[in-house]
Amino acid sequence: MIESSKVQKILYGGDYNPEQWAEDTWEEDMRLLKLAHIDIVTLNVFSWAALQPSEDTYCFDKLDKIMDMVTRHGMKICLATSTAAHPAWMARKHPDILRTEFNGMKRKFGSRHNSCPNSPTYRKYSVALAAKLAERYKSYDNIVSWHIANEYGGECYCENCEKAFRVWLQDKYKTIDAVNKAWDTAFWGHTFYDFDDIVLPNMLSEHFEVNRTTFQGISLDYRRFNSESILDCFRLEYDAVHAITPDIPITTNLMGNYQPLDYQMWAKYMDFISWDNYPAYNATLEDTAFKHNLMRGIKQGKPFALMEQTPSVTNWHPYNALKRPGVMRLWSYQAVAHGADTVMFFQLKRSIGACEKYHGAVIDHAGHENTRVFREITQLGAEFDKIGSLTLGARTQSKAAIVFDWDNWWATYYSAGPSVNLQYCDEILNYYKAFNNLNISVDFIGVEDDLSHYSFVVAPVLYMVKPGYDEKIRQFVKNGGNFLTTFFSGYVDDHDLVTVGGYPGKLRDILGIWVEEEDALPDAACNSFTYKGITYPATLLCDLLHTEGAQSLCEYEQDFYAGMPALTRNEFGKGAAYYAATRSNADFYRTLVHEICTETGICPIIDTPDCIEVTERTNANGTFLFFLNHDEKSHDIKLNHAGTNILNDVAYRDGDTLTLPAKDVAIILTDKTN
Repeated sequence: MIESSKVQKILYGGDYNPEQWAEDTWEEDMRLLKLAHIDIVTLNVFSWAALQPSEDTYCFDKLDKIMDMVTRHGMKICLATSTAAHPAWMARKHPDILRTEFNGMKRKFGSRHNSCPNSPTYRKYSVALAAKLAERYKSYDNIVSWHIANEYGGECYCENCEKAFRVWLQDKYKTIDAVNKAWDTAFWGHTFYDFDDIVLPNMLSEHFEVNRTTFQGISLDYRRFNSESILDCFRLEYDAVHAITPDIPITTNLMGNYQPLDYQMWAKYMDFISWDNYPAYNATLEDTAFKHNLMRGIKQGKPFALMEQTPSVTNWHPYNALKRPGVMRLWSYQAVAHGADTVMFFQLKRSIGACEKYHGAVIDHAGHENTRVFREITQLGAEFDKIGSLTLGARTQSKAAIVFDWDNWWATYYSAGPSVNLQYCDEILNYYKAFNNLNISVDFIGVEDDLSHYSFVVAPVLYMVKPGYDEKIRQFVKNGGNFLTTFFSGYVDDHDLVTVGGYPGKLRDILGIWVEEEDALPDAACNSFTYKGITYPATLLCDLLHTEGAQSLCEYEQDFYAGMPALTRNEFGKGAAYYAATRSNADFYRTLVHEICTETGICPIIDTPDCIEVTERTNANGTFLFFLNHDEKSHDIKLNHAGTNILNDVAYRDGDTLTLPAKDVAIILTDKTN
């Protein structure tokens, strides 16, 4: 959320690039954007080449005109620093700025995300530009946020990074002996004698595929280093603008579950979270909801900004499928339902050249308001004007949480087994989908977050148990919490070194089990188990485990390990710990999550078909229930609270029926008290 006295409603707008157009078109743009109820524009995202045409020359004339124009028309500004794509002269004069790819290929000038994060040149000039922008435009009262660079990404494997990696390792481990121990370099005679012996882990050294490495510890540490290196670039620009404009909040646009960057670490240094949502043509509602919730979770549940989405079509997907009528509105409200306090687009005006010229926009190539997309955007903008400040700052109050950890994601990605089909985010999504379909509010938390707010915590594939985290779980369960984890959990420490003594390592006493072996099932193979009278599939991995105090809730039914537990429950202190030893299907996850929630006293917001998504947000104005119909047909919903639909002012009594047409939305301000 952009917390500012200047913000009185859900901000509605997006990326605007008038510098790509003749000035005599700008006023018509303003007319159209105002007609569509657009009230915020993100400016200056990719203007570095124009702003700094040479080493010592800066030119702000055109940006001055743009800033003055949008200010004159009463629009708010999200001002970007332009540092996501460096100028051509910089690459020519300072080739250290260019990235080196994973395969060792040195890039030339081109594209974006093409700057080495450890280049002294990049850090010097990007920070200088950010400071000059802040100094020049600090008096503009309508700047409500700073937007540093754009969609950070792009790993680098150049000599600058190799030298910086050695410094990072020396700071972390202090001695080369500690490095050798952490990486288990006695294996294959990889012992390092000096920090200068260490080279980057890529296709020139440790890797034989992108995700296959001979030394997971080295590759894992490089992931951490790369994420921190890019974060340092953000922080340097942050410090430069914050020193000059301390009252303007600062962000950068994240990308949901983006693997290369540890967004939980990044969130600590961002004033608010913003992210770009571009679901694939075949994405499920749960895919997108998961990413919204993850973005909300990395900032302890605070509202976030939807910085980008397409008004109609995403042009880089394999199929440039249109958003059907009503879908843009539905997905915009889905963002708000999960915590967004802004709805913004890329782009406000469709470009005529390069790789995004067929990406959707508020102002299409037709150049007028007589399009389906423009009419839908105008309708949504009018609704946001009507809502005003009602929902701003509203939070979701959850008693259940799912643990998401980038280190665990990276470690399972690099793991030498047990199955190429094991995907960390897939296992997270299996459990998230169960909560979402049940309309049970759930937060995403990291391993540093407090567990005491929750009654039920799920940690799928908690492969890596970081120092002290087992004790945090232990105390949570002892104090009455319910904890659930799965196969391939508790295996390694934070260096990816196996915890000896039997899996699941430091979680063994909490779970009351010992895992002896694990069976990786090929695609077509399947075992089974019967739980509460229903038979479910057992796929992907089957842990062969022995109980050590835990109760077996169901057993495998096939192969030589038939009769061994597939699901266990261990009473531990005042709480209970569950272990799902295999992967199953959506029906099983829904059943299991519902049963544990019921035992824990966690109730669904309301019962609906899976195609009706329901969320809850609360602020000083009351509790808002968001109803989103993702189906192709209308549905009737029996309400369990009285309230008023803030979109059309229709009042409902407890027990009344809400009729929700296909792709439609209702936001009920309820009489419910929490």
